[in-house]
Amino acid sequence: MADPISSRAPSGATGVLVLASGEVIWGKGFGGEGQAVGEVCFNTAMTGYQEVMTDPSYAGQIINFTFPHIGNVGTNPEDVEALNPHALGAIVRQDVTEPSNFRSTQHFDAWMKANGRIGISGVDTRALTRLIRVAGAPNAVIAHSATGDFDVPALLARAKAWAGLEGMDLAKDVTTLQTYGWDQGLWKLGSGYAEPAKGSKKVVAIDYGVKHNILRNLVDVGCDVTIVSATATFEEIMAHAPDGLFLSNGPGDPAATGVYAVPVIKQWLDTKKPLFGICLGHQMLGLAVGAKTEKMHQGHRGANHPVKRLSDGAVEITSMNHGFAVDADTLPANAKATHVSLFDGSNCGFELADQPAFSVQYHPEASPGPQDSHYLFEKFAGMMG
Repeated sequence: MADPISSRAPSGATGVLVLASGEVIWGKGFGGEGQAVGEVCFNTAMTGYQEVMTDPSYAGQIINFTFPHIGNVGTNPEDVEALNPHALGAIVRQDVTEPSNFRSTQHFDAWMKANGRIGISGVDTRALTRLIRVAGAPNAVIAHSATGDFDVPALLARAKAWAGLEGMDLAKDVTTLQTYGWDQGLWKLGSGYAEPAKGSKKVVAIDYGVKHNILRNLVDVGCDVTIVSATATFEEIMAHAPDGLFLSNGPGDPAATGVYAVPVIKQWLDTKKPLFGICLGHQMLGLAVGAKTEKMHQGHRGANHPVKRLSDGAVEITSMNHGFAVDADTLPANAKATHVSLFDGSNCGFELADQPAFSVQYHPEASPGPQDSHYLFEKFAGMMG
């Protein structure tokens, strides 16, 4: 799989992944040409690669897909979680084949090229996954050149020089620059995305890198949703007279984003109005109540992660994408753990005992993924009466 010494491209190699540790992984490039530096992580989902590539939480990351047949269903304009892709690149096992799905409108290779995202096929992705599990998520440069010409020493130097995600605030890079409303509901086969009547519960969603399907689920449970920037002030939020506040998912180090986000959340908590957070939003709430966050060894990314609900012992199969987590041992006395990962015991949710505020580390909107946790949106709507 990897060559820690040679910088000579094997015959036919047009793509390369150069790890900061010095390992060089060759393959066949597809999508856009060029190079990008970021953190390599692995995703175990068997479907939804287009949603993964457009998830803002993947900003600064290169996705190693463990499922071998990425690109097999093509792409379409409906299955996106943001207007543009945010993952830097895709590493896949098999060559991207012709699409085999009636909803496809564009080949995955063409979609990657149109969006300037780099792909490499022909990689032993399971071996790379094992490397990540042992050594942790590495910094690396992914590159694609149709001619097969690469300056590997220069790529290695760039990978080594990149500071990594720890300490990096990426929410500012992916957040909206203007306030806007959202009125699109859930997708149904044959009719597309619903346009339901305007909801009665006013919700302000802070966009740290929000996925579209989260907003659709809020609309589906009767919310009138207004999205504001990650840097919105408490006064700007309250100007919309919200009944509830939603804290979205997003990329980067929560401690870095928390510098400006936590003071606003603390002011909201003083109002005693309902609050719901997902992923980075979960971590933001944790920081706001005095807990700490930590960088995970390999992170959790996939659509098949078991989470135990502590209230009744039920197991939810969830969709996840995070490389940081709330340190459960630092949660204050008024923060009651509600969910825990059955993979490693890490905290996956908590709620406050003295006010209507709760959050989860996983993605209940599950795009892609199972629908076991959709009830959480109904819980939030119920808190707002």
